[in-house]
Amino acid sequence: MVRQNVTVKLAGDFETRPIAMLVQLASQFQSQIHLESENKSVNAKSIMGMMALGLSDGDEVTVVADGADEAVALEKLVGVLTAKITTLD
Repeated sequence: MVRQNVTVKLAGDFETRPIAMLVQLASQFQSQIHLESENKSVNAKSIMGMMALGLSDGDEVTVVADGADEAVALEKLVGVLTAKITTLD
């Protein structure tokens, strides 16, 4: 299991399109992936869970990945959340 704390750096609120992109990215990995924020933990592959998390720019979140491709999954999701990666490739 790997985990990393990050500060969300996205333009505007964490609205539907960025959430859908993040869920799509998380779904590409075999690993279990969760985002934790303020005593909440949601499956990053669940659109409803991610929307319920209600993240905005500047929020603190912990990305947790557990599985065969956990390191790559963590790197990619952290990259998107911190706007270092802007495509899903």
